[in-house]
Amino acid sequence: MSTPSATGGRWFVTMQYLLPQHLLSRLIGAIARCRYSWVRRPLIAAFMRGFRPDMSDAVQPDPQGYASFNLFFTRALRPETRSPSPAANSIDSPVDGTISALGSATRGRLIQAKGRDYGLRELLAGNDALADSLVDGLFMTIYLAPFNYHRIHMALSGALRGAWYVPGRLFSVNDTTARHVPGLFARNERVILQFDGASGTHVLVMVGALFVGSMGTVWHGDIVPRRARGSVALPIPPAAALSAPATLERGAELGRFNMGSTVILLLPPGASKWEPSLAAGTVLRVGQLIGS
Repeated sequence: MSTPSATGGRWFVTMQYLLPQHLLSRLIGAIARCRYSWVRRPLIAAFMRGFRPDMSDAVQPDPQGYASFNLFFTRALRPETRSPSPAANSIDSPVDGTISALGSATRGRLIQAKGRDYGLRELLAGNDALADSLVDGLFMTIYLAPFNYHRIHMALSGALRGAWYVPGRLFSVNDTTARHVPGLFARNERVILQFDGASGTHVLVMVGALFVGSMGTVWHGDIVPRRARGSVALPIPPAAALSAPATLERGAELGRFNMGSTVILLLPPGASKWEPSLAAGTVLRVGQLIGS
């Protein structure tokens, strides 16, 4: 017999199947960018009451000092509050968030939630060569709650070698949805970024979610939902690009979420190891040592 919480979880997921996910996300994105004070001010005040984000690290600590809710949500932090870890061979957390799952992509399968896994090839939208290079490597899934800092940084130094936008659904990415929606992260809209560095190829996947207005990178700006049947290659900037060079150092900002979501970090086999103290539920900050 189902418990009330299990029944509630199924209803929550069923509702998401029925919602016009992309339409709602575009609407939320438009409202979040509105600069009228009668829209912006109550939104920010309600968010502060409901989620109580820590503003002490922000460049602008006054929540009402932002011209729109989205600028408040994607606020910059003072650089000294998120310094890269000092060890030369370290892997740093790319975001502030909470680990949902971590481990090895054994035989190309990744843990989504207890009793559920999904395929590396599906996550990487059929990029078989890239998926093959990461089989039996490491993965870490990090969930960004609404109160978290929502900019994304380099976990390792590397040069951008591939970038793809993958259309998909926009289910919520919280624990409840992860337990009930098969292949959640391989079904949702996402941006895949492939980097080459001293330890070989590593990949960071930005996973979209319900009410995420858009995702953006320092190279491509905002990447808004498109009408595409399959993955779309995004341009790789030349070395002298004005927006951002193709090669970024560990700790450099690479992108952001306009509203909250999840990132998945994928590392090649044999080159790295996670810090043994880490586990599902561990809270992370940008620059925190997560592996070597």
